[in-house]
Amino acid sequence: MPEVQGNFVQAESELGAANMVFGAAACGELACTTSSGPGMSLMSEAISYIAGAQVPAVFVNIVRAGPGLGGILPSQSDYFQATKGGGHGDYRLLVLAPASVQEAVDLTMLGFQLAGKYRNPVMILGDGMIGQMMEPVEFKPLPTIDGLPSKETWATSGAKDRKSNIVRSLFLDPETLENNNRVLAAKYAQWQKDEIRYTTFNLDNNPKMLVVAYGTMARICSTAITELKAEGIEVGLLRPITLFPFPSAAIAEHGKKIGRVMSIEMSMGQMVEDVQAAVGHDIKVDFFGRAGGIVPSPDEVAAAIKASLKA
Repeated sequence: MPEVQGNFVQAESELGAANMVFGAAACGELACTTSSGPGMSLMSEAISYIAGAQVPAVFVNIVRAGPGLGGILPSQSDYFQATKGGGHGDYRLLVLAPASVQEAVDLTMLGFQLAGKYRNPVMILGDGMIGQMMEPVEFKPLPTIDGLPSKETWATSGAKDRKSNIVRSLFLDPETLENNNRVLAAKYAQWQKDEIRYTTFNLDNNPKMLVVAYGTMARICSTAITELKAEGIEVGLLRPITLFPFPSAAIAEHGKKIGRVMSIEMSMGQMVEDVQAAVGHDIKVDFFGRAGGIVPSPDEVAAAIKASLKA
């Protein structure tokens, strides 16, 4: 960190780390911390405070298998925790899900920019595969984000020549608190218009099924889909990059056109609920997943897709 004019602080716990991020970010500094699911559970209280106080910060969750202490192998079982809010109150995180080491770098850089633009915590949701994987990386220029609010308007960076800023999430007057909630809700609604990101694969060849998968699971699915294509079975893939806001409209459009949808995850089924909500209950969404840190092979995924198509 000193090589890039940054600072690294070893916290005594996840509770301490998250609140150190809150303090540094409230002073207008770029602040980030990382952990896995159990650590994020401990950080959830501070994350709610940060969201309520409208302070920009970045949290990275490299997901391990659970629940409980579980294991230290790759998983995607923190989807609910990240997208539905692991802490208390009406708050949301902007959640970005990389599928490669390069994208982990790119989305973390983007995450800082989006956190600053919206004055909101952003979560990078990866998994143990990305956490251990080695791939070549190009450090690209920072993306340009319009509309970044000036730190002078909100940060506690010294008030010698301006009015004092107060960073807080405590509002004892109910009308003031409700107004803060409405401001936050409007921000989250704006994300639905401006910040949805996803990619597609093999959707131009009249596929018989739409597969929805994210992160490294989507890479495995793309390999399985290529194998199926060689057998004459066309399957399309939609990979959400933003897990919140979720690309519901795109999934609905392609899912209703194709008529068969499958959610594939390294969990017992969490994103599948959002996929089902996107396409509506007239279309059944099948599910395939492995848990406990087991990463399904492309052959296993291909077999699950074929079994679903025959059902």
